[in-house]
Amino acid sequence: MNEANQTPAPADRQPSQRGRSSTAARHIRLPAAILRYVLDTSAYHQVALLLLTVAVFLIELVPLELQRRIINDLVKNRTFGYIITLCAIYAGVVLVHGSTKLGLNLYRNWVGERAVRDLRRRIRDLVGLSSVAAIDPEAQGVEISMIVAEVEPIGAFVGSSVSEPLLQSGVMLSVLAYMTHLDPWMALIAVGIFMPQLIFVPLMQKAIIERTAARVQVLRGLSISIVEAPNREGKERVEQGPIQRVFELDMGIFKLKFTMNFLMNFCNHLQRVAALLLGGWYVLHGQLEVGGVVAFISGVEKLNDPWGDLVNYFRDFSVAHVKYHLVSTAVDDLMEGQALAAVDN
Repeated sequence: MNEANQTPAPADRQPSQRGRSSTAARHIRLPAAILRYVLDTSAYHQVALLLLTVAVFLIELVPLELQRRIINDLVKNRTFGYIITLCAIYAGVVLVHGSTKLGLNLYRNWVGERAVRDLRRRIRDLVGLSSVAAIDPEAQGVEISMIVAEVEPIGAFVGSSVSEPLLQSGVMLSVLAYMTHLDPWMALIAVGIFMPQLIFVPLMQKAIIERTAARVQVLRGLSISIVEAPNREGKERVEQGPIQRVFELDMGIFKLKFTMNFLMNFCNHLQRVAALLLGGWYVLHGQLEVGGVVAFISGVEKLNDPWGDLVNYFRDFSVAHVKYHLVSTAVDDLMEGQALAAVDN
């Protein structure tokens, strides 16, 4: 009689256990798209980052205009007291701008690290939930790779996903508008020299992204081989090929990255040369003040710096997109393996 009363107890507990397992699985599963994950985990923080970003790029132009006025007033022999006032305002604006940007950068990295922590916790929970990883070396290798390395670029992208393109695009457009205000022809020449970058940068970026995706897959295979190898000699034997392949992929990425940087810097200096030539001609003929030329050259630098940051952003976005897809796919595969194992049991 007692045995009859005790027999249903495990069966009674199984639905509750399955319910907890199902709830945990829903928590672990990742959205299909990385931008959806960004909104799910940091929507309110992204709004605050947007406000800080707008403040940063609106202040960006003030030092340019102050620089132009200081130089022009020096040429016009204004009183030195007036120059001191302008320089004090300049220093104050730079301090406010730098402090705001410092807060923006710290906030973005905090949001990114929260995302890294969240991803690692999900994968840790998956390891605790999954019975597949305990018996499958491939699953163990994938989980090690994801926890140690793959989630970091995803988290870094989460922190800058919205604010970075807005900041750099806002700076570029505002500086370009200011340069056009100073002299439309000089601005047009600067843009013309800038245009080739719109051709070679995307092509080289695509090649970098392809190598990055291949590198992630090779590193996963290396993690799996380390788990599967029964002894030290076996590990040394299986590691040689993947390690050499990672080295070759890394060197290919470096060559493309630094060649692209070289070409971008060359175009940037051509813009400065064009500004000096045309601006110098204008100054000699009394059509432009010296301060305008100096401000224009500074504007060229401020135009190219955010462009370089945008290039890095889209590179990081592509890398994060690839790695997020790999991580979310691996999580889905491991969870499906767990579900099949549960059915078999």
